[in-house]
Amino acid sequence: MSIGHRMTLEGYEGERVLLSYDVSGEARSTAARVCQIVFGRVRGSDDTRAPTRIQEGFIHRPGVVWIGQSVLVMPPRDAEELAARLRPLGVRVATGPVSIRRESLEAFRSPGRAVFRPPGDGSRRWIRSPAARG
Repeated sequence: MSIGHRMTLEGYEGERVLLSYDVSGEARSTAARVCQIVFGRVRGSDDTRAPTRIQEGFIHRPGVVWIGQSVLVMPPRDAEELAARLRPLGVRVATGPVSIRRESLEAFRSPGRAVFRPPGDGSRRWIRSPAARG
């Protein structure tokens, strides 16, 4: 299951920072943890009665845009927080201010990417969010 890679430009107007991170190719468990921090994860168990828990990642925060592999544009406060969480894991992080219009960031949205959400009826199945249909 995936909670998708939606970008939330809505809810933030202000300065932006470009953040790039790099995980060593040999550090597979670190790479998996970094993905959970950045993109979020769905936690559940084999027990269908147990609720599924969604832990959203940084890309779900207002103003955060995933540009591509290991590169995000985000508000300065979020960039500082993400860097502070990644560096202790041994991840190389670089940041810098960037001037980019909101309209330009819209180009990085991918209408074909699915964003999945729980249906709200307590079942373990997931449905595609109408907002993801472009």
